[in-house]
Amino acid sequence: MDNSPQHAQGSVAEVFQVFLKLGLTSFGGPIAHLGYFRDELVTRRRWLSDTAYADLVALCQFLPGPASSQVGFALGLLRAGWGGAIAAFVAFTLPSALILLALALMATRIESPLGLGVLHGLKIVAVAIVAQAVWGMARSLCPDRERATIAVAAIILLAVAPGAIGMMGAILLGAIAGLGLGRGQAATGAHLPVPVSRTAGVAALVVFTALLAGLPLLVGLGQGFALADSFYRAGSLVFGGGHVVLPLLQAETVAPGWVTEDSFLAGYGAAQAMPGPLFTFAAWLGAVMELEPNGILGAAIALLALFLPGFLMLIGALPFWDRFRRQAWAQSAMQGANAAVVGILGAALYDPVFTSAIGRMPDFALALVCLTALMAWKAPPWTVVVLAATGGVALSFLA
Repeated sequence: MDNSPQHAQGSVAEVFQVFLKLGLTSFGGPIAHLGYFRDELVTRRRWLSDTAYADLVALCQFLPGPASSQVGFALGLLRAGWGGAIAAFVAFTLPSALILLALALMATRIESPLGLGVLHGLKIVAVAIVAQAVWGMARSLCPDRERATIAVAAIILLAVAPGAIGMMGAILLGAIAGLGLGRGQAATGAHLPVPVSRTAGVAALVVFTALLAGLPLLVGLGQGFALADSFYRAGSLVFGGGHVVLPLLQAETVAPGWVTEDSFLAGYGAAQAMPGPLFTFAAWLGAVMELEPNGILGAAIALLALFLPGFLMLIGALPFWDRFRRQAWAQSAMQGANAAVVGILGAALYDPVFTSAIGRMPDFALALVCLTALMAWKAPPWTVVVLAATGGVALSFLA
């Protein structure tokens, strides 16, 4: 019996069907998503080998952007070409994006004690979710005193220079420090065959750079361009996991007054209960914007702008990845940058997450209950979100 993976091309409809199932059932965040993908597409359907899948995951974790969505995009590309890539993205993203959009449209009309209590509980569970993410990332990305120092230095830099500029500076300085440490090792292994030419890869990188540099020049033409610019910039800087998008989007949306801190944290908490990618949090933010475009149009702009840079960089890197990953200096720079990302997320845990959600001891107690459920009892995140929402309602009646 032939146990080798299949290499035959599939159809766009097949890719859409498979990823819609994954988009409806993949709870637990990006690391869990990668496990679902492997089980469904490598082990069961045998679309590619385990070695090729591991190489693809390594590339997407190296690049900025939503790693699980990038892996899904690439798997769709390998299976059914560009149509398959788009089908994988749409099918995996649509379920949670539509749910968050509907919740956001309802949230703007919630004024009852029950509704406000639910929103307060969602803000509190965000404290537990981000604390868990900081702890997990620190253990894996800051395993020694040098990289722990890089993380603390990033927090100090953000205390002095908060906002997107400070975050960009922290990541850049972290990468430079990583180069100085020189801890990276050249990757080895089989080459990943990809259906992307070098010409297409270079074109994608040119488009990525043009949008990153050009969108800020268009913000004066209307709020829609300003919205696209902010979310595109945030999507270009998300190193280290989906949770890192929290401080980046907070700097881009809350700081200029487009979204209130309460709405921001409530949406982030709600996003934890959704299947699929955490980046669909953008649908909530685009819908609850104080300025137009908001609602459905705002959600669409925010979603596309946040996901697009990661996909462009993935397309640009695919033809060159095999050669690049063998450079030890690249691995060293990423180690330092990832350590700085831990510091960025740690700073966000304090402000705005903790300072906006925790106002009194009962709030703190509920946050600890949620954190214990996540870390000690290994409860699924969606159940902890339900617990926090219920607790928020109870606290609203005790106030």
